[in-house]
Amino acid sequence: MKSHLTLAIIGISLLIGCNQKASNQEDQKSEAPKVSLKEEDLVISVDTVQMKSIVAYQDDSSAKKPVVLIIPEWWGMNDYVKSRAKQLAELGYIAVGVDIYGNRKQGNTPDEAKALAMPFYKNPQMAKVRMDAALSKAKTLAQADTNRIAVIGYCFGGSMALNCAKMGLPVNGVVSFHGGLAGVPPSKDKTKAQVLVCHGLADKFVPEKEVASFKKQMDSVKVAYTFKEYADATHAFTNPNSTENGKKFNIPIAYNAKADTASWNDMKQFFGQIFK
Repeated sequence: MKSHLTLAIIGISLLIGCNQKASNQEDQKSEAPKVSLKEEDLVISVDTVQMKSIVAYQDDSSAKKPVVLIIPEWWGMNDYVKSRAKQLAELGYIAVGVDIYGNRKQGNTPDEAKALAMPFYKNPQMAKVRMDAALSKAKTLAQADTNRIAVIGYCFGGSMALNCAKMGLPVNGVVSFHGGLAGVPPSKDKTKAQVLVCHGLADKFVPEKEVASFKKQMDSVKVAYTFKEYADATHAFTNPNSTENGKKFNIPIAYNAKADTASWNDMKQFFGQIFK
């Protein structure tokens, strides 16, 4: 009887001890200091153009961090870009939202956005020059790991990111989210960055013929690229404002939460590979 009583007491003591340990661990977690995020203005000068960009990062230490440059949709440097910069900063990157149009110009309608974007489509070198300047500026940031840099872009920005990679922008990799794929042809001698394309299978702005041509060109010069496709995802599928804008302006775009999450995870995996 005594032995059974002793075992019971020991069991209760162990259970209490474990519960106290777990409780202490939870208390320590809750008391752990939260990482502070900083967002600052970052002016990048190119000739007479002032690219009024932003930089977001964790204000946690002096440790070097990989850099991710963000090229906006054709709407320009808006709150969506800032939200993505914040997400990247939370992941431990230095995120630079690049005001590629300059002077924070934004398109409030498709016609206004098209007018801002079209010069860059007609002359891809414009984007390359401005991204060269953005890259140089990013490398001067105190915590920037200058050996680990990527560029991501959305829609128009995805097209520009791909063009810059093809023209030899010296970064580890680029990611295009629902970007156009026509662009400039890749170069065996210039195109060194690895490429991830996140493409919606219901994108009416990027026909299958354009997809096939892109893959053929990349394969012909043996550029390292990964092509991800997402079912039922239209153009601009990562932007929560796309559904409203699609209805407002009668254009075939819509937000797709599943594809947004999947493509973001694909981007994180891609960064894990290129930033080793």
